[in-house]
Amino acid sequence: MTIRSVGVIGLGNMGLGMAASLARAGFTVSGHDISAARRLPAEAAGIRFIPDLPALLRAADALVFSLPYARDVEAVVVCAGGLLERRDRKVVVVDTSTSDPTTSRRLAQRLAEAGHALLDAPVSGGPSGAAAGSLTMMIGGAEADLEAARPVLEALAAKVVHVGPSGAGNIAKLVNNLLVAAHLITAGEAMRLSEAAGLPAEAALKVVNAATGRSAVSEVMLPRWVLPGSFDSGFSAGLMRKDIRLAAALAAELGLDLPLAAQVERLWREAHDRIPDAADFTRMADHRQEPKDA
Repeated sequence: MTIRSVGVIGLGNMGLGMAASLARAGFTVSGHDISAARRLPAEAAGIRFIPDLPALLRAADALVFSLPYARDVEAVVVCAGGLLERRDRKVVVVDTSTSDPTTSRRLAQRLAEAGHALLDAPVSGGPSGAAAGSLTMMIGGAEADLEAARPVLEALAAKVVHVGPSGAGNIAKLVNNLLVAAHLITAGEAMRLSEAAGLPAEAALKVVNAATGRSAVSEVMLPRWVLPGSFDSGFSAGLMRKDIRLAAALAAELGLDLPLAAQVERLWREAHDRIPDAADFTRMADHRQEPKDA
């Protein structure tokens, strides 16, 4: 079915950029956020702000969610007078939130029973990628539903990777973010070691990024946000902690013993006083800060 209108639920750092990218691509875009303060930036980007969530859920041809937690996604899906009661057309929900795969599978089943579809489609690329329509999307769900939503996906992302059935997108995202969380710790410690030994971090990075120790943290995050001290990537430490907790919970659910992952979760948790949830997550790699004693 043709998609002309898209509703975006959640107009934060990521959601607003995605809504703007959809508007530039020619879709009629409506948006909703629990904060009325998001109305002005939304309308400035050509997005109609709809304070009545059920009304938006009943009207759009397709939906994009950008929400902090799985419970928020579920609340929108089961919203009274909303999508589960709609029968005029099949609606594909593109959920870009990082959620847990169990919740995604359960909500996908509920939506399917109502004649709709859910793609768990977490993203990588940050607010700048959302605003530019150049995200990477890792998608779980049925191939037919992905194809139905492809015009929406292509307006949001430069790379769309279908990784498997429902839940697979969130598994891939949790694996990715677990690695990022670990890389931030190891990169920060490596730079602290380098500077303590007399080699500036900038010089050490030239070698690391030309050798086998490189990662997105060393190639992008340290030069862009850590070394200049700006720490303004747009992704919070609280959201990263949430993703690490989800990865740890998934490992526990599967009965896996992952000692390094457990240590990463512990270090992020214990750094809360030094790096509160509202702080930028790249502060975890700040080699100029000495961690507090555990």
